[in-house]
Parts: sequence; structure tokens; C-alpha cells
Amino acid sequence: MSYATKFTREEAIELLKKYNKDEFHIRHALTVEGVMRYFARELGYAAEEDFWGIVGILHDIDFEEWPDEHCEKASELLRKAGAEDALIHAVVSHGWGLAPVNAMPEHEMEKVLYATDELTGLIGAVALMRPSRSVTDLEWKSVKKKYKSANFAAGCSREVISRGAEMLGWELEDLVTRTILAMREVEPTLPG
Repeated sequence: MSYATKFTREEAIELLKKYNKDEFHIRHALTVEGVMRYFARELGYAAEEDFWGIVGILHDIDFEEWPDEHCEKASELLRKAGAEDALIHAVVSHGWGLAPVNAMPEHEMEKVLYATDELTGLIGAVALMRPSRSVTDLEWKSVKKKYKSANFAAGCSREVISRGAEMLGWELEDLVTRTILAMREVEPTLPG
């Protein structure tokens, strides 16, 4: 199955900003977009890179206004905007096991989103603790140390990250290392 969407990147960002005003949420969406684009290329889905990126932009479309209905409300908002079923499923599936949704990640792209969404938050938090405040000099060892500390970035579910690595058939170290590399590529393009 080939994945494509009618949305351009600009339209996806506009739709995201319709429901998200907080710069933190917009920066997170753009980070996840970049990570998804990186993995699309790395995993042999370069032809679908735009789709992967737009899924990254829109994955938390409902979170700022409806945190208690996260992923449920996203389906409604995206359908109203004319999104394709594949895009809606991809967005909603990242809440599998967390939000009250039954859409399990199936395609490799959905598994990557599931695994990296929480992880980008954790890696970002670790990077902010460094003198450089950047992922450019961040390595697996530093993330591993903080990963084991349940109180550090407590909102980033280690269970989801671990389950995501398992879904992909990757070791945790591999997932974290590859996500750091993706974030290094994305970091210079982010606002603020």
C-alpha cells in the first residue's frame, strides 16, 4: 500500500495551528515531523516522506485543547478537514494503549511514530540538561541514565518507548541512537 495525502506541509501546519497555539506543542510537532521524515528515508520509504512528515505534524492535533480526548478527538478533526483514512489511522494509532482508541500501529510508519513520539520528548529533556542544550553532542549513555530515572521527564512513557522498540524489532539502544541522529538533523530547522 502506498501512502499519500492531499495535505501539503503548509496546510498541515496551518491545520495544526488552528487547534494548537502553544509554541511547545508546535515545536514538538515539527520535531516529530523531522524525525518521521528521517526514518522514511532511512527505512526505504523516501517516496512516502511527505506522508510520514505530515503524520508527524498532525499526530497531536487534539492534545492542546482536548488532552482527555487525545486521539479520539483527532479522528473527528482530521475527518472534518478531509483527511484520508490512512492518515487518520496513522495519527490515532500512536495513542494505542494510552488513549481509549483501538487503532493499533500496523504499518512500519505507525510503529515509528508510536516509538519516537514519547522518545523525542525524553531526548529533548535530556538535551536541555546539557551545557550545549542541544542534541548535537548527545549520546545513548546520557539518555540511558535518564531513561532509568522514572522521575525525570515523567510524562514520557518508558513503557510506550520500550513497546515501540519491540514493535519495530529494534533494541532500545538502537532506537534511541537513531532517534538522536534524526533529531540532530531536525534541530537546526526548528523555531526558537
